Amino acid sequence: MALGQIPVTVKGAELLKVELQRLRSEDRPSVILAIAEARAQGDLSENAEYEAAKEKQSFIEGRIAELESKLSNLQVIDPATLNAEGRVVFGATVRFEDLDSGEAKTYQIVGEDEADIKGGKVSVGSPIARALIGKSEGEIAEVQSPGGIKELEVLEVSYI
Repeated sequence: MALGQIPVTVKGAELLKVELQRLRSEDRPSVILAIAEARAQGDLSENAEYEAAKEKQSFIEGRIAELESKLSNLQVIDPATLNAEGRVVFGATVRFEDLDSGEAKTYQIVGEDEADIKGGKVSVGSPIARALIGKSEGEIAEVQSPGGIKELEVLEVSYI
């Protein structure tokens, strides 16, 4: 991975592109219209609608710039094409057991923009992902948690 590249799954890259398209084709034009309507009301010094629309426009333009920058630096990884010989790597889906609680969980390791713990996706930079990366089925990963060190046994690694 080259310096400055942002790892992302194929699905994650598509979601970023969809968001950028929506911001450009829907959100930006609607906020420009809201600013024009607020200007038409006259005195801008005490016009809350104008201020709110300008603030929203600033946020939209900032997010567009952020997405354009990210998209130009993406390293898109398709988990289905990985051959990591059973090791946990970026994009892999890992089923593991917390050896203290006996609870089994399954997470896919994804880029930070894709992370959604409820959706079973953890950021590659998270403590749990960092502990699991490089491990294979049957190995134990130690992860630092607020309650101390947890031991996680890797039950299954898949690339889907």
